Amino acid sequence: MSAVRGHWLFAVVLLAGVVLRVVTMLGFRGVLWFNDSYDFVRIADDPFPHPLRPSGYGLFLWALKPFHSLALVTLLQHAAIVGLAVLGYRMLVRDFEVRRTWAALAVTPILLDSFQIELEHLLLSDTLFTVLVFGAMLLLAKPGAAGWRRAAAVGALLGVAVVTRTVGVPLFVIVVLYLLVRRTRWPVYAALAVAFVLPVGAYATWYQQEHGRFGMSGVDGIFLWGRTAAFADCDAHAPPRDLASLCPYGDKGGRPASSHQIWEANSPTGWSNGKAFDEETNARAQRFAVWAIRNQPLDYLRVVSYDFFVRTFSWHRSQYPTVGTEARYHFPTKPTARKPELPVLGGGTRRTVVREYSHGTGRTHIVEPYAGFMRGYQERVSVPGTVLGVVLLAGAAGMVQRRARARTALFWTSGVTLLAVPPIMVDFDYRYMLPALPFACFAAAMAWGRREPVASPDEPDPVAEAEPEAQPADA
Repeated sequence: MSAVRGHWLFAVVLLAGVVLRVVTMLGFRGVLWFNDSYDFVRIADDPFPHPLRPSGYGLFLWALKPFHSLALVTLLQHAAIVGLAVLGYRMLVRDFEVRRTWAALAVTPILLDSFQIELEHLLLSDTLFTVLVFGAMLLLAKPGAAGWRRAAAVGALLGVAVVTRTVGVPLFVIVVLYLLVRRTRWPVYAALAVAFVLPVGAYATWYQQEHGRFGMSGVDGIFLWGRTAAFADCDAHAPPRDLASLCPYGDKGGRPASSHQIWEANSPTGWSNGKAFDEETNARAQRFAVWAIRNQPLDYLRVVSYDFFVRTFSWHRSQYPTVGTEARYHFPTKPTARKPELPVLGGGTRRTVVREYSHGTGRTHIVEPYAGFMRGYQERVSVPGTVLGVVLLAGAAGMVQRRARARTALFWTSGVTLLAVPPIMVDFDYRYMLPALPFACFAAAMAWGRREPVASPDEPDPVAEAEPEAQPADA
């Protein structure tokens, strides 16, 4: 009891977070579905490197397939985030010397944000990705010299994260920069690189064997085309003749969202349900995107800046990229219309791939009053984008004003990177904000909530000059 009494605020927040997730599982039996969910289930039924998205999450589902339980998937996703919050709080207090109140506040959004809880109940890769990248950074930031074994574990976690969502690639660069600031010896870099390359390289090789291209997917050019389709003006700038068919239609002000233009039935990309984009289309789309950015760099900067600064940090959510997509992030009043006979890439229909995996229909059963409680909770409790922006500003100010340690910058830059990469490469989407939230909160807590703000002798300040620290074989 004395231990709980000393951490009473965290105990209250943790209990509330667990109760909310139990109520969610009682109110929405099974899982909540998203368009991408059926692709992941298809991968789980018979694993293959998916041409539209990395298959890491599908392989996670494949490992659970013997249980034939979609409820088990959501249970593990909820439990993983709760466990991550507990581990994060413990490390903030014990390892990062953050005051208990600040530490509890740092994990509160992770445990109580309604959109975070809803995302955990969706059959999507974001929860697994969050656990992998945040766990990797916690392990890296743990006090003590970064030995090669720890570096290898960090590299492996990031590598698996990239196989889950490619937005994790820039985080590897951030880790390398962090180790440079810490003046780490070369065996650590070698271990990090090898452990990172192994899962990424193995997956890329697998992809090459199936699709003839060494890579993670076959849509990097398509996605970048979608980004430029928001502003590309083929009337003012004539594209090369072989790319003219990829010009987006309609006036720039009235075009659909970037990501939505890729999947429309009449899209210049030629998208069709159940079929992959061919290599030639992806290559042409990439050439068109590069041409558009070169001819209209200010328009590209404007679109990216608007998505990053305005959409991300707005107080109110808008129905973007489409009404239907944004609606999937809210607890529903009735089961989502699934279009069961729609073909799924890789073979089968939505109905058949779900039945093979779960030995059932996979239909979400909505049970009152639990579901109604969570809908009401979601209307009242969430972290608006403006609050996320304030937290990021607090972290940045703390790094400047208080000469915060390198680990504070590690979390802050990771959060900003996770927010910035999607608008730069694809489009803005509200679910892309949530993996960045714990990074922003931890950076602010570590910058302002430390019990002892003076840097300890065994860890150099990233701003001040310091002697290289001794590196044991492992720590």
